Amino acid sequence: MIQLKASRCVRSLSKENQCNRCEVICPTDAIVVADNPLPSINFSVCVGCGACDAVCPSEALYLDDFNATNFFFSFMEDEDNLISCRKNVPCIAALNIENIISMALLKKEIIFDMGHCDGCAIAHKCKPQIEKSHEEASYMLRAMMSESIIRMENLKYEDEKEIKESNRREFFSKVTLKNAIKTKMQFEKEIQKATDELVEHTLQKSDIALLKQKRITDRRKLLFSAIKRTQKPLQFHVVEANEMTFTSMKLLDGDKCTACQMCYRVCPSGALTSDIKNSKIDFDPFLCIKCHVCHDVCESDAISFSPTYSVKEFFEPEVHNLIKFSVRRCDECSVIFSTNSGERLCYRCKAEDEEAKELWGIKGDM
Repeated sequence: MIQLKASRCVRSLSKENQCNRCEVICPTDAIVVADNPLPSINFSVCVGCGACDAVCPSEALYLDDFNATNFFFSFMEDEDNLISCRKNVPCIAALNIENIISMALLKKEIIFDMGHCDGCAIAHKCKPQIEKSHEEASYMLRAMMSESIIRMENLKYEDEKEIKESNRREFFSKVTLKNAIKTKMQFEKEIQKATDELVEHTLQKSDIALLKQKRITDRRKLLFSAIKRTQKPLQFHVVEANEMTFTSMKLLDGDKCTACQMCYRVCPSGALTSDIKNSKIDFDPFLCIKCHVCHDVCESDAISFSPTYSVKEFFEPEVHNLIKFSVRRCDECSVIFSTNSGERLCYRCKAEDEEAKELWGIKGDM
C-alpha cells in the first residue's frame, strides 16, 4: 500500500502549490488532489505500483513493502542487471529518474524488462512513464559523456519458483490470539483496503514541527554518491532545462524581488539559503528538487527557471548568489531588516503606516 508523509508533501508548504504529479500518474485513480491541501487516497483501488512515489519530488509518498533506496543497494550487489516487475520491483515506474541514472552510472548497463507491459492493466499510465524516464536518463547520461546505457527489452522474465499469494480469507484464517500483535499492522491495512472511499490526509501537530526541516532526498544522496564514483567528463555540456524533471537552475529579477525572505524559508531541500543577517539569497542547483514551491510563494514573480542547465553542477557543485540586500535599522521601531530598495521602514511598520493612511484618508506619502 502507498502511504503519505504529510510533512514532506510540497502542497503542505504553500496553499498556492499546484503539484498533482501523484494524481496524474496514478493508473487506478486512487489518488485525488482536487481542492484539498493534501492528496486523498482510496486504498481499496491502489495496486501498489509505486509510480506516484517515483514522481513525487520530495519523497512524501512511499510503499510500505518496497523502498527504492533499499532496492538500489540490493541491485548493486546483484550480478544481474535486469529490472523486471516479475523479479525485483512492483513496476519499473516505481524507480525515480535519479535512481535510474545512479544505477546506470555504477552498473554501466541496466535492462528494463518491458515484456509484461502488453496486456498489463496499469500499462496505460506506467508504460509511458517508464519510456519517459528511459529517455530522460539516457539524455542525461549522454550529457555526462558516460558510456553507461539503459536498454529496454521484451524479455518477459518469469521466476522459476511458483509464488503463492494468500488471499484475504486466508489472511484472516491465520489470525489467532497468539499472533494478533504481529499481524496488527497487516490487519489495519486490510481494513483500509476494504474501505472503498477516499481517505483525506491532514497536517497533525507533529507534522507542523517538521515543516521547517530542510531535507535532502535519499535519491539525491544516491545520485551524488554515484557521480562521485564516476569519471569527470572532459567537457561539461549544457542541456535544455525542460528536458530535466528533477532539478533546475534559478534566475532572480532583482527589480522585482521585495526581500520578503519567503522563498528560502519554504524551500524543503535547502537549495535556497541566506545568511544570519538575511542579506542575500544563495542557490545550490544540485539540491533543487524542482518542486516549484519558491515560485508559488513569490508574489512578485521574481524567481524563474533558467532555460539551460550545466552538467558541471553535478561534478563540481557550486552555490550561486542570486541577489544581495541592504541590511538597515527601521527608522520607526529600530528593528534590523533587509531591503532591495531605499526603504527606511521595516515591513511591519510599513504595513501599519499604510493602514494608518487608509484610515485617515491620506493618499501618497505623508
